[in-house]
Amino acid sequence: MAEIHAETYDYIVVGAGSAGSVIANRLSADGKSSILVLEAGGPDRNPFLHIPAGYVKTLTNPKLIWPFKSEPGPGSSGRAITLPQGRVYGGSSSLNGLVYNRGQAEDFDEWARMGNPGWGYEDVLPYFRRSERRIGPGEDRYHGRNGRIAVSDPEWKDELCEAFIESVQSTGLARNPDYNGTTQEGVGYFQRMIEGRFRVSAATGFLHPALKRSNVSIRPFAQVFDLLIENGRVSGVWYFRAGNPSDRVLARCRGEVILCAGTINTTRLMQVSGIGDGATLSKAGVETRHHLPGVGRNFRDHYFIHINQRMKDGVISLNQQAKGWRLGVEIIKWLAGASNILSLSPSVAYAFCKSDASVERPDIQYIFTPGSYKPNHVYVLDNFPAVTCGFSQHRPESVGHISITSPDPIALPVIQPNYLSASTDQAVVVKALRLARRFMAAAPLARFAEREEEPGASVQSDEALLEFARRTGNTGYHFMGACAMGPRSNPLAVVAPDLRVHGLTGLRIADASVMPAMPSANTYASTLMIAEKGADLIKGISRA
Repeated sequence: MAEIHAETYDYIVVGAGSAGSVIANRLSADGKSSILVLEAGGPDRNPFLHIPAGYVKTLTNPKLIWPFKSEPGPGSSGRAITLPQGRVYGGSSSLNGLVYNRGQAEDFDEWARMGNPGWGYEDVLPYFRRSERRIGPGEDRYHGRNGRIAVSDPEWKDELCEAFIESVQSTGLARNPDYNGTTQEGVGYFQRMIEGRFRVSAATGFLHPALKRSNVSIRPFAQVFDLLIENGRVSGVWYFRAGNPSDRVLARCRGEVILCAGTINTTRLMQVSGIGDGATLSKAGVETRHHLPGVGRNFRDHYFIHINQRMKDGVISLNQQAKGWRLGVEIIKWLAGASNILSLSPSVAYAFCKSDASVERPDIQYIFTPGSYKPNHVYVLDNFPAVTCGFSQHRPESVGHISITSPDPIALPVIQPNYLSASTDQAVVVKALRLARRFMAAAPLARFAEREEEPGASVQSDEALLEFARRTGNTGYHFMGACAMGPRSNPLAVVAPDLRVHGLTGLRIADASVMPAMPSANTYASTLMIAEKGADLIKGISRA
């Protein structure tokens, strides 16, 4: 490729999503280092990106997402599942479910035991606190008060949510006001990235403040399609300017290139640049420039299953509140800053618990929403009053892969999560479905209920429950691990504990793809933490 125009910067950040926004902000804070941020999407100007309930519009907007899909598999009953990821300033943080959930201390201690010193819970806790601006109660040992991401509790209260919490309590699980504190186990209301009426994304919290600095430049609609590798060093990137594949620009780097494109796109870029497993690259018609067999391996996602319960006539759920004149009232409340449904996260209440008494720590996350969606419809509410209890297994053992199929950087990669391929996962899902039914059947919630809508009373056997999970389960949008962190002695490790790519200089990865194991949580909070720690590693700062 001819060098049409060369730009030179100290750092190049690929991706202006959750991690890239943090990295750009922290690296530019000295006012001296020049930062180029390359984002395949555009500015976050769509108003639905800033209204918490706007996710029902944005997650299906082709202008704002990458249209990824999984490969069909037995665990999804032969279905290809849509895997949307944000393609806009803030990335998926601009359209995710808003839940702030770090996981369990043991998750990060396990990362350290896997050969990643500096990533144990006590090591990473300061970075969780650093990005957080906790609004509400919580011990300062666990929570930050001055960070850029506001974390609040819901002001909106609903009798159905309270009934669910009381039902879970009646089964023996205690109410826990702070699952990001001393312990995760318990039931209560989710903490969310919402301040007042609006979503707080990585773009609003980190990126936009950084863009006010003279040493930060951003190129929207700029998809990076190749890494410039010279004598074992990544010294720049090639990208399409203004979304035009025929307009190719080279950006050079004096310091480092930091990949923050998200698990799928970071993996794809590594592979189309010739970095990955030689056999996989050869099959795709790509010359191997750096053999690194772990690229694309260790891929995991949470697999969500839902139970819907129809409520009695006269019960008011979100299905009614989000339609007609009632929606008009909620919009007026939102405009006035009063408690309203537009300022809700899609998951309102939670329960973290064990699927079995023999399990050492919680392995299930339940979510509760006082509403329900029509089967086989995307974010279309049912016409009758209903509630939803969904869940995912915290730490699935099923492992998938991501791989390109051609040198074409525009072509979508093969994404195979292998949902429910591990026998342990199958057993946990069946237990979790039975426990969800127990929650929903408990007296506080049952007094509102008419019947179970899905899976329905006829689905009772373990085999039938597992088939229901396979037939109806969906992505948790929590893609991680395909460029996993680990020591060089691990043949499948892609980055070292300092996030440098093994065997290359000038290249680091600082997004969810480096997670060596799935945290017991949604992945967004941990992605912010990785970026916060990654920025310090790049700058050579130790906060141990």
